[in-house]
Amino acid sequence: MAEIRKAEGIADWIDQRLAIKKLDKVLMTEYWVPKNINFLWAMGVILMTMFAILFITGLFLLMYYKPDTKLAFDSVNYTIMQEVHYGWLWRQMHAVAASVVFLIIYIHMFTAIYYGSYKRGREMIWLSGMLLFMTFSAAGFSGYMLPWGQMSYWAAQVITSIFGAIPLIGPDLVIWIRGNFFVSDPTLTRFFMLHVVLLPVIIMALIGLHFYSLRIPHVNNQDGEDFDFDEEAQKYKDNKKKESKVIPFWPIFISKDLFVVGVFLIFYFYLVGFHYEFAMDPINFIPANYMKTPTHIYPEWYFLWSYEILRGFFFDIAGIKPFTLGLIGFAIANGVFLILPWLDRSPVVAPAHKRSTGFKIWFWLMLLDMVALTIFGKVPPNGIYFIGKTDITHWFGFIPDIGFFILLFIMLPIVTIRERKRLGGAR
Repeated sequence: MAEIRKAEGIADWIDQRLAIKKLDKVLMTEYWVPKNINFLWAMGVILMTMFAILFITGLFLLMYYKPDTKLAFDSVNYTIMQEVHYGWLWRQMHAVAASVVFLIIYIHMFTAIYYGSYKRGREMIWLSGMLLFMTFSAAGFSGYMLPWGQMSYWAAQVITSIFGAIPLIGPDLVIWIRGNFFVSDPTLTRFFMLHVVLLPVIIMALIGLHFYSLRIPHVNNQDGEDFDFDEEAQKYKDNKKKESKVIPFWPIFISKDLFVVGVFLIFYFYLVGFHYEFAMDPINFIPANYMKTPTHIYPEWYFLWSYEILRGFFFDIAGIKPFTLGLIGFAIANGVFLILPWLDRSPVVAPAHKRSTGFKIWFWLMLLDMVALTIFGKVPPNGIYFIGKTDITHWFGFIPDIGFFILLFIMLPIVTIRERKRLGGAR
């Protein structure tokens, strides 16, 4: 047991028992961040802010929401939107934050790819970040179900049916997930539990892991420069602040982050006040009706790229059932980013504009392909944009689907191996 002496005040009393001062050094005043970074490094703090908004607004919505198929739609669209004071504001803040958080995740993700922040000792940072992305995706889908409108119901019908393609256990797994033979009240209550209890707890745990994983390799910088953080930190402590390449997280770095957060919140509340409709599908304002299928079922914009891959592979080939082939493509597309650090075979840690021409081309093609997948994911599944079961001549919409896998599994290893060979190094 540590020596307990007479405290000099409340702060000292707490410090003797919880080591607050040491914790402050580890997490704040002696947590060192490179000077050479730009506003894109503030995306993590913006994500934390958006998660806090989602959590707080979710608590207010939870007070009036009814997880019952007979009551859910009215509890959202009448009770919350029309009867509760400022209920409309809480719902719009929650819906817009749910969309915006994925915009920031994608920016954060492609920033890490552009600057090589997933390489050379930073693999755990990348893996924990991708696990966060997957968990946020699950939270986004489960939340999309809760209003129990037409798109909520039919999106749940499609997504839960995907698991039926898993060999042997598929049909039983679908029944287990739904709690019934079809999407119904047990399905809604299960996804309600996931959305408000289990997934938020997992997200908070993964956020802790993500920040902890930064401690050993430290934060990357916009030049990919590798330097001794302890040595640079000592310069800062010795009052050689101009010479030092690092600054403390608190209060210097966080003050810059908070400025970026403030600017972002202006944009966020502008969307909440004037353009919230982009986060609310009009079809979802129609009560769920299992007797009437919408003409075109599609998820929220942040799922469209993977949804396009799911349906893009929905055709017969080599005796494989269309649904199985689509599921395989969907699963690989959502899991491939986990192994990105090992698909990149070059030891170079540098921004894309300082790397080989091949990598620069690959990065921008990858970004454009994701945008194309998102656009095609919203297009109705007919005409020249979709490969139907019988008409295999309509290849136009299939190009970005195939391109996604070619870029990650073929082009990325090839261009990075060539980059490594030019450097004469071995990995």
